[in-house]
Amino acid sequence: MNSFVLLAHPWWVNLLIFVPFAAYYFFRRQPLAIAKRQLLLLACFAIAFGFVEAVGVIYLRAGLGLPLNYAPIILWQMQLFKGLPKTLLTIEVFRELATLVMLLSVSLIAARKMKERWAVFLWIFAFWDIFYYAGLWLTVRWPSSLTTLDVLFLMPVPWYSQVWFPILVSLMSIAVVFITV
Repeated sequence: MNSFVLLAHPWWVNLLIFVPFAAYYFFRRQPLAIAKRQLLLLACFAIAFGFVEAVGVIYLRAGLGLPLNYAPIILWQMQLFKGLPKTLLTIEVFRELATLVMLLSVSLIAARKMKERWAVFLWIFAFWDIFYYAGLWLTVRWPSSLTTLDVLFLMPVPWYSQVWFPILVSLMSIAVVFITV
């Protein structure tokens, strides 16, 4: 088991911990105009999408001939980024962008006002993120613990942290949206 590491890299990724607090500050004054049934349906979408993302990562690992549940995943990811043909790295960055565009598009469709759109985006991003890790764990038993190191995003540079960090931010975001509806 890895030892607990508090900070993510690069340094500014750590600022994401403040997103749920900022959201609560802006959402608390007036309840969000989002029905709980709508949140449930949005969560279903995000859970399914998170699982699809996990399957994509599993296929990527399999296609590259890497062990599916390789414990020190950060090592192969770093080797992968260094040795990955530029075209595949570009495709991976565009896949990440497409994921964000899909989540943003759903939030724009699901709500009329900017505040609710932001809340929906946080909601679905959080469920997507948690169930991405859940999908990986259920299928290939990775990550082995919450202290497993992972690459979160590649844009504009690779973002690294232990798995507990994005899960914590996601859980806090879900809580903020839920209590302000």
